[in-house]
Amino acid sequence: MKQLLKNLLLSLSHNSRFQRLLERNVNFSQTLMGIGAGSFPDSSGEEVLVLKLEERYATTKQPLCIFDVGANKGQFLSLIVQGLQSTPFCLHAFEPSEYTYKILSENARGYSDLFLNNSGLGKQSGECELFYDEKGSGLASLSKRELGHFGIDFKYSERVTIETLDDYCRSRKVEHIDCLKLDVEGHELDVLQGGRQMFRDRKITMLSFEFGGCNIDSRTYFQDFWHFFRENGMKSIFRIAPSGCLVPLKQYKEEYEQFRTTNFLVLQD
Repeated sequence: MKQLLKNLLLSLSHNSRFQRLLERNVNFSQTLMGIGAGSFPDSSGEEVLVLKLEERYATTKQPLCIFDVGANKGQFLSLIVQGLQSTPFCLHAFEPSEYTYKILSENARGYSDLFLNNSGLGKQSGECELFYDEKGSGLASLSKRELGHFGIDFKYSERVTIETLDDYCRSRKVEHIDCLKLDVEGHELDVLQGGRQMFRDRKITMLSFEFGGCNIDSRTYFQDFWHFFRENGMKSIFRIAPSGCLVPLKQYKEEYEQFRTTNFLVLQD
């Protein structure tokens, strides 16, 4: 019976219309899984980070320390401020673009316990070229991305300041990070490598990062992240679904190399 059904489906799939139907079904299923749904905090399931932070505070009773790396105009900042209204925290935000930083500063006006930095984090300290398609773009990246297939041209750039996570924490006397959020358009692994000491010393409790199409341009793979976390004692890795469901990833699989924007949560063991 199974073979008969398989043969029937194979015969039905032998036309482009059926193939398009299969593709739509795959895209819909993946979106519910969180694959391709990670671009916007209000629809990506990232609200689960607020719940995790509240649980953390309930355990420690200590003000939380949150890093927003790749803050853009303050979308994640807004999510945290609204979600943690009764929980004490400080937040360090990083936005390297001068124009976008001004918007971030304006949007953050009136909030307390914020440390805004007109710089980015990376593998090494120094200056780099930031590329973008328009001022204030959420696609801005240290890679000159090839997005012509979307009609997007990265024709603008500016010199920006980059620090390492280790250097920043050392100079600001940051002893512990409760949540490190990374959204730096393909250079998340560089930020991790620039914070090796913090990870080795187990000073980062929770980490959220994006993985998607920008990793094609930076030539980084999910496997690279998997091995980094395993080497640094962080073996609890989850995919964040739009519903807020945390899907545990027990072992590496090649199917995780999905280059559509997806959010992941990593917890210290």
